[in-house]
Amino acid sequence: MTMTPFKGRHALVTGGNRGIGRTIAASLVKVGATVTIIGRSPASLEEAISRGDAHGAAVADVTDAQAVRRAVQEAVDRYGPVDLMIANAGSAASAPFMKTGPEVFRQMLDVNLLGVTNMAQAVLGSMTERGFGRIVAVASTAGLKGYPYVSAYCAAKHAVIGFVRALALETAKTGVTVNAVCPGFTDTDLVAESLDRIMTKTNRTRDETLAEFVKHNPQGRLIDPSEIADAVLWLCGEGARSVTGQAILVAGGEI
Repeated sequence: MTMTPFKGRHALVTGGNRGIGRTIAASLVKVGATVTIIGRSPASLEEAISRGDAHGAAVADVTDAQAVRRAVQEAVDRYGPVDLMIANAGSAASAPFMKTGPEVFRQMLDVNLLGVTNMAQAVLGSMTERGFGRIVAVASTAGLKGYPYVSAYCAAKHAVIGFVRALALETAKTGVTVNAVCPGFTDTDLVAESLDRIMTKTNRTRDETLAEFVKHNPQGRLIDPSEIADAVLWLCGEGARSVTGQAILVAGGEI
């Protein structure tokens, strides 16, 4: 018998066309949810749908509040109100602090913080009216500790955790929960691209470069995206209705 505990639920996943977001979207499809993914690349969004990792898609830049509202309305018109919103879209910029200008801090706050708050504002009213909703932000261990050379990214992800904790208290009696999942370094194409860049700059081998990434994880490995998806599914389920305002670590004991 196929387990479909999320049948009848409409899930929205930002950055659902690649990496962690794609895995979360596909996992939600498998448990019966109707899944809409949001991203900036129409081609990769369509490719995700064609492979069965989502049902529908909308094109939007999550830093643009108006574009987000249009995308959410498009999704609602097609599949009904949004029950589960996973704000996964994000990016990281790396440089020493003294070479990190204000424009980098703005960019990191725009995509990593406003990308979450814009989505939350677009779905929360309907969730509150219906007395049910799950908002999950994919943050990072960088939302709970510092790392060198990513000061703007750490600042933005810390802001996401603060936002989650505050909104969870506002929505505590509404049937809506608000949480964050905080992965450590994860085995995605973004990390693979970072490895390639570092190898090119430093002439290190892939194993030497990877060792730098996994040294923070006491288990000595990259996190698998499916592990993050499992945490998200749990937070979206009925059994987690008393879990709100939390930052759930998926990081091998790093923190």
